[in-house]
Amino acid sequence: MVTRRRAAPAPEPSAEASGVRILKKYPNRRLYDTQTSTYVTLSDVKAMVLAGESFEVHDTKTGEDLTRSILLQIILEEETAGAPMFSTPMLEQIIRFYGQAMQGALKDYLAQNLQTFTEMQARFAEQAPGMGFSPEVWQQFLQGQAPAMQGLMGSYMEQSKSLFVKMQEQMASGALFPGMPGFGKTK
Repeated sequence: MVTRRRAAPAPEPSAEASGVRILKKYPNRRLYDTQTSTYVTLSDVKAMVLAGESFEVHDTKTGEDLTRSILLQIILEEETAGAPMFSTPMLEQIIRFYGQAMQGALKDYLAQNLQTFTEMQARFAEQAPGMGFSPEVWQQFLQGQAPAMQGLMGSYMEQSKSLFVKMQEQMASGALFPGMPGFGKTK
């Protein structure tokens, strides 16, 4: 008995036209890259993220956008493979925010803080051009610069605290949720 391999689907023209790379997720859990006409792994998708490529992952049966789900799978692999970024108490706190009124505010707060941290890292890299900061070099540098980094992180934490206090003040003044009872002034 001869088994035949099913040919991979043809690339979608809309993927190239939109500038967003389209990955399709099949029921067998395989990911197919319509741009390269190849199957890819989560490691390949991680490489796309690290390279800053825009992509979306769609379920082949339903058309549902699975991009977040795939990104969460990558985070889970990273968290279980090496030194985790999220502590158990931190994950517990995040879980407690789901379904709460402040869930959206936390999402915005975390996004702004991550953006600030990324900008801070970029400025630091600009000040030390040509040093080729690999993760290992960063680790050695940070260990040697503990007092300076503590000051930098202290400044970052103060900025983060200031952002949160500003959000609280907006809530208290009614500027964040105008006209809603219990959130400050009503007209």
